[in-house]
Amino acid sequence: KDTDILAAFRVTPQPGVPPEEAGAAVAAESSTGTWTTVWTDGLTSLDRYKGRCYGIEPVPGEENQYIAYVAYPLDLFEEGSVTNMFTSIVGNVFGFKALRALRLEDLRIPPAYTKT
Repeated sequence: KDTDILAAFRVTPQPGVPPEEAGAAVAAESSTGTWTTVWTDGLTSLDRYKGRCYGIEPVPGEENQYIAYVAYPLDLFEEGSVTNMFTSIVGNVFGFKALRALRLEDLRIPPAYTKT
């Protein structure tokens, strides 16, 4: 959607981890994948908040490196808090064991978020 925050990550999966799985893991880990399950989860649809890996492509000339494109819904983030947004997107995911390396390459922040 044109209101999603879009991120492009350079991903190097660990041996044996398919690139599609690595991209999906980045999307989950950087959005709702680390949320603790509590009784109120039955009251909220996590699908509304989760990041989605909508594309993955190999990096030309680089072995086992891919660009994973992830879309995050605005509802995931606190309005007007760039700190919250960056903490959510890059805060926890860089220590993820399924990846040998990860780097945020690009970030598109839609006008709908910058106006909050």
